[in-house]
Amino acid sequence: MIDLDKSETRILVVDDEESLRLTFQMFLDREGYGPVLTASTFEEALGLIEQQTFDLIISDIVMEGASGIDLLRRVRELGLECPMVMVTGYPNINTAAEAVRLGAFDYLAKPVKKADLLRTARMALQQYALWKEKERLTGEKERSQQYLETIFRSVRDMIITVDYDMRVVQMNDQAKTWAAMHMPSLAIGASLEEVADSFTVFVTDARKVLECREAVSEHRIEVTQENGGHVVFRLCAAPLESQHGKDFLGAVLVFRDVSRLEDLEKRGKRTYFHRLAGVSRAMQTVYTLIENVGQVDTSVLITGESGTGKELVAEALHAESPRRDMPLVKFDCTSIPENLMESELFGHKKGSFTGADRNREGRILQADGGTLFLDEIGDISPLMQLRLLRFLQERTFYPVGEDKPVTVDVRVVAATNADLKQKVQRGEFREDLYYRLRVIDITLPPLRDRQGDLPILAELFLARFSKRLNKNISGISDQALQLLAAYRWPGNVRELEHVVERACVLCSDDTITTTNLPEEVRSGGRTVPATLGGGGAEAVAAAEATGYAPVSQESEKAHILDIIAQTDGNKAKAARLLGIDRSTLYRKMKAYGLE
Repeated sequence: MIDLDKSETRILVVDDEESLRLTFQMFLDREGYGPVLTASTFEEALGLIEQQTFDLIISDIVMEGASGIDLLRRVRELGLECPMVMVTGYPNINTAAEAVRLGAFDYLAKPVKKADLLRTARMALQQYALWKEKERLTGEKERSQQYLETIFRSVRDMIITVDYDMRVVQMNDQAKTWAAMHMPSLAIGASLEEVADSFTVFVTDARKVLECREAVSEHRIEVTQENGGHVVFRLCAAPLESQHGKDFLGAVLVFRDVSRLEDLEKRGKRTYFHRLAGVSRAMQTVYTLIENVGQVDTSVLITGESGTGKELVAEALHAESPRRDMPLVKFDCTSIPENLMESELFGHKKGSFTGADRNREGRILQADGGTLFLDEIGDISPLMQLRLLRFLQERTFYPVGEDKPVTVDVRVVAATNADLKQKVQRGEFREDLYYRLRVIDITLPPLRDRQGDLPILAELFLARFSKRLNKNISGISDQALQLLAAYRWPGNVRELEHVVERACVLCSDDTITTTNLPEEVRSGGRTVPATLGGGGAEAVAAAEATGYAPVSQESEKAHILDIIAQTDGNKAKAARLLGIDRSTLYRKMKAYGLE
């Protein structure tokens, strides 16, 4: 039996009799369960259920208005699996049968004894905990399988597996493409010995593995093609065993056209990839991930600090995907007020609320056939999390005020600078939604970890802004470049872009110098502001955490304006970059007359 932490359970008691609600709540509270919430009507209970998750619902069947059976039916329609215990003072066969048919855990008749209530609650919670653990393990298994299948499809190497009888069991896409061109008879189910006439080394290596159950070291073979071309393959083979090596299943052959690989390596690292730029190892890894994941039509979660270029990665993923000719629709979850977000995302029907004077397509419908990019996904409300989860599960949704479902074919790419795993642990973000979004994750490195990329980015921005400003600025002085390299860049690439733009505006010569850089860059972010986030140790901590260093009220005012410009007016993002609370930012804006 799984251990049950009573203090972590969430229980809802629904009854229109206040005395019974409070009695049940008191019994459960004293037993250590918590929190225990109550509702007196169907509507109040449904509102709580749609806003948060419960581990157990105890509901009276007979209530004024909608009944407990109606609530049970609605809970199941919402796809919720939490157990429900039905309570009534008028038990009869029909209502009991209906409750059981809809999946009620148990049925208690009034007057309910304390011992019966606690025993039933304990059994229901234990069963639900076991069900959740099973779902978690099943989900992990499915995710692992999905990751393996994605890797199997996406790797550049060609992979073929054969069973103990030398019959082909599986081939990845690269192997199938290669076989179609060079060995058409090689297919799943074919005998490797019968089809590999030109590539007898495949058969030789596979036999060695099957006979000795040992891996064949990587080696290179030369193959002369029918057209006279000369190709070099790198090949290795290994035993194919079940988990823990209990069963010997066959052999796996991994090979690659080294001629093409060496040709690519001679070309050197990629400096530019779509709208991304950089030669660092971290960015080369990102480019490769985008290439591989772009072809796989599944959800992607892009993570990284603010200003690292998550939107550019979403654009690159869309451009690399088969959906490239369809729309890429972007939706910033922090830029839309909470009361308008549902309408913006799912659309609405004319007359569904005040001001809805026409039917409106939501962003999801606009992205049909293409890609939907949800930026700052970590900031959406619990209710929106639930609606988005249902959409991801079913690929259907209901526009506001509409009772007919709309079905779409959309790939979802989400991004956040928050630690969603921590949010899940704190109960601020749904775990099931987190794993739905994070089928594949791409983590963008901060600028300070991208060795060798800053000069390339600085030159790129310099060329862009000197042309836009119609100035003949040809470069950056060594001293200015040293200061840029020494700065920590808490705002990452976006901050660098704004610093270079500012320098281009101020530059009156053909070279950007140290005098064109802002004070925080010239000081290396070491000067502690007198007013930022308060005084004393708090200010020191804020400055050290952010790397920003205004030295006076005037410079702080200018600095706040600069950060707000960097975040396109998003106060929440600006406050995070400044290392202060949003309320502190509003207070300072008011003091400086920036409202």
